[in-house]
Amino acid sequence: MTTTDTGSSPAVFAEPTGTPLSLLLLGQAADPRSERGVECPGDLPAPSDPDLVARALAAKQALGDRVFILGHHYQRDEVVQFADVTGDSFKLARDAANRPDAEYIVFCGVHFMAESADILTADGQQVLLPDLAAGCSMADMATAEQVEQAWDVLEELGIAERVVPVSYMNSSADIKAFTGKHGGTICTSSNAERALTWAFEQGEQVLFLPDQHLGRNTAVRQLGLSLDDCVLYNPFKPMGGLTADQLRNAKMILWRGHCSVHGRFTKECVDEVRERIPGVNVLVHPECRYEVVESADYVGSTEYIIKTLDAAEPGSKWAVGTELNLVRRVANAHSDKEIVFLDKSVCYCSTMNRIDLPHLVWTLESLVAGKPVNRITVAPDTAALAQAALEQMLALP
Repeated sequence: MTTTDTGSSPAVFAEPTGTPLSLLLLGQAADPRSERGVECPGDLPAPSDPDLVARALAAKQALGDRVFILGHHYQRDEVVQFADVTGDSFKLARDAANRPDAEYIVFCGVHFMAESADILTADGQQVLLPDLAAGCSMADMATAEQVEQAWDVLEELGIAERVVPVSYMNSSADIKAFTGKHGGTICTSSNAERALTWAFEQGEQVLFLPDQHLGRNTAVRQLGLSLDDCVLYNPFKPMGGLTADQLRNAKMILWRGHCSVHGRFTKECVDEVRERIPGVNVLVHPECRYEVVESADYVGSTEYIIKTLDAAEPGSKWAVGTELNLVRRVANAHSDKEIVFLDKSVCYCSTMNRIDLPHLVWTLESLVAGKPVNRITVAPDTAALAQAALEQMLALP
């Protein structure tokens, strides 16, 4: 591992170059043509309100143990500072389930995460999402109707009985319920290898939803399958754009979905940063494209990325391919190391960034006033099937 003189000046995180879309990505603007119907009721505090921090602190103090605030790693610092716990989506949902005395769970994340929290928490608890526009483009790439139609195709081919669905945590409650209904399991980026190993012990093929890259990277890099063992199912084409033989012979039927953040990184990004920073270690998330993870030095989940950088030697150099808020936060926490963003341009999770301090203050003050807003609920039948899939994940060897 390359090191530099630790006696030099502390490393300063270099912000990627802004783009014309920066305001939209940061949640400071809206496109009414593409986001109709996501407005939150009520009056939000103005973003320029200098008293927002004091108002958030006062509301949280007034609520006391009645409220439990969860902050995803990709959230802005202004929001994370008020979180009782931080983590990835499944860790936060489990943390919520472990706080049965909290009347309100305020989930500073995106919609599918709040759904998972509602599934895992007690009936008397209310899960709130500060901004209903905080969705997930990847989760939206697999709808219940599309997946049911794909399953019908597999049944018509006579192979459904040997196919085990494995769905990424980054999916809607409906997709998790589909997975539970058909005897599958949920996985995270940390345990995808274990989930796929289990699935192949139950059947001969896997339908992996909704992130093609995590499925492909895990199957090929960790299970030893070949790229030819994987086919890509496009829900907008008849039979997914595949032939009957391709579907019958594939080991991995990958859904045509991806993360809008991690999908931005390219092999050219890796080549460029290696040329620009000699001796740099490239660390990326497994939601990145196959050619990117193949070119990287380290690949792992959000928690893995944080732990790797925490343990890295002073003076070491790192280029990190994941969401920018997280990279900046870790870089600022480790000024003794050179940590840069893998891409040269802004790469926020645009929907995650919809959760900002005005929305959080509005949510907390509404609770103080006895008027909960933006409650996320999952229908009991859907929740039961989704929970079965989640429990199967927890039971993985």
